[in-house]
Amino acid sequence: IGATLAFLASRWLLGGWVQQRFAERLKTFNEGMERDGAFYLFTLRLVPLVPFFVINLAMGLTRIRPLTFYGVSQLGMFPATLVYVNAGTQLAQINSLAGIVSPGLLGSLVLLGVFALIRSARMAADVKRAGEFGIRTAASEVDFAAAMERVQRVIEAIEPHDSVERYTELGVDVASGTARITSPWQVQITHNDGHLETLSTRSIVIATGGRPFIPPIAGLEQVDYLTSETIWALRERPKRLLVLGGGPIGCELAQTFARLGCRVTQVEQGERLLPREDTDVAELVAQRFAAEGIDLRLGHEATRIEVLDSGEKTLLAQHAGGTVRIAFDALLIAVGRRANLDGFGLQELGVETSRTVEVNAFLQTNFPNIYAAGDVAGPYQFTHVAAHQAWYAAVNALFDPFKKFKADYRVIPWATFTEPEVARVGLNELEAQEKKIAHEVTVYRIDDLDRAIAEGEAHGFVKVLTPPGKDRILGVTIVGAHAGELIAEYVLAMKHGIGLNKILGTIHIYPTMAEANKYAAGAWKRAHAPERLLGWVARFHAWRRG
Repeated sequence: IGATLAFLASRWLLGGWVQQRFAERLKTFNEGMERDGAFYLFTLRLVPLVPFFVINLAMGLTRIRPLTFYGVSQLGMFPATLVYVNAGTQLAQINSLAGIVSPGLLGSLVLLGVFALIRSARMAADVKRAGEFGIRTAASEVDFAAAMERVQRVIEAIEPHDSVERYTELGVDVASGTARITSPWQVQITHNDGHLETLSTRSIVIATGGRPFIPPIAGLEQVDYLTSETIWALRERPKRLLVLGGGPIGCELAQTFARLGCRVTQVEQGERLLPREDTDVAELVAQRFAAEGIDLRLGHEATRIEVLDSGEKTLLAQHAGGTVRIAFDALLIAVGRRANLDGFGLQELGVETSRTVEVNAFLQTNFPNIYAAGDVAGPYQFTHVAAHQAWYAAVNALFDPFKKFKADYRVIPWATFTEPEVARVGLNELEAQEKKIAHEVTVYRIDDLDRAIAEGEAHGFVKVLTPPGKDRILGVTIVGAHAGELIAEYVLAMKHGIGLNKILGTIHIYPTMAEANKYAAGAWKRAHAPERLLGWVARFHAWRRG
């Protein structure tokens, strides 16, 4: 009763003023309190570290109903000590993904291979540019087999992060074999040694990932095509490499193998590379590819593979109403990925699927105790998104029906590791126009950045989308050197509601590439300068000068 009186006094004295003064900032908070206020209050009552008198006063400033406050307080205060001893210490520690699963355990070996290979290719490209930096004599001879062996060594060095031993040390029981879901509460495992085991469980998380999509091209079975999962076995450099696909993986590998000495032809059905990015972004990448000797075939639809009696391999593609023939020695297919949905009982059980497993906002399937995360669930196919979803799937599986959380996709970054590098978070112009979202575009060109000029990387731009007249960030695209690192500042800003004014007011080290973020904020500020106020300031200083 005393707590409720303190609650009412706080609301009467300050509640109305706080809600009116901070209405915009409290909008999201009030929605959360309306939905989950009782749970938040109950949780606070169970943690003795939070003084009860603080809870009483703070809750008075929210919109939680007095009767709800009184009832939940009665329920939460009496058993607080008992619950804290038994469970509270553990629950209080679950404040991040690390509390349930380490993101490092979900790393993609394929992505690591791409990085390792890109690094070797970039070294070869840098040697060719030696003259730009005043080095008269510089030459490199690519040892293709050695470069591919290095990729293998990098993968092997990272593999322990995903090893059975690593999981076992963390307290996980690991079964090696194949599995089939036989009921919503049972999984049958066929171990590698052949014996069967049936596990019973309260919850199941499907995390079977994806695999490269192979398009239905006539005659494809005649050639031993490569994918992003099999290309690492190459030890002999193909003279003519045909890359099918103009998305991120296709672009990364096309440029990499061109730099390692292959004659690369890249075929894309659409009219430009990187179709999810803005046109100006794709154009910059295409210009660099052309400058490096990659034969770009945009607007070409692959229809058939032919192998002549001489052994010559040819792709037939439709372009501008005619048929184009493209000869090749090796074919790399990189047109996307598809979810692994078959072979482990989803269809037999009746789990709803389309291109992926159908899940709700809590990552639940049509069976509420069966969850899915990663490529198999979509909507994004990135390792860091899989790790992000893993937290929600694991926590919801552990604590439902008492509490569950909706997966948050509001701030999802990604990068394409070509040169120039492309990184993005939030909306770009293409999506904003498609969704009819009012926006302004601010662009800062990196060719004006001191560090970029010194590094010989004076190309690209930072593009920021904001609501008209406001500094709130809707999305950012960065094209240029180290874009994948530069985007992190904007990811943090969007996640925590930091606007361009605060980025402008943050000190950035000189000279660094990160200054581009501050200069982009400065470009926005100049476009929104208070002209009337500046006019009065000019008059004031003119008066002072006499």
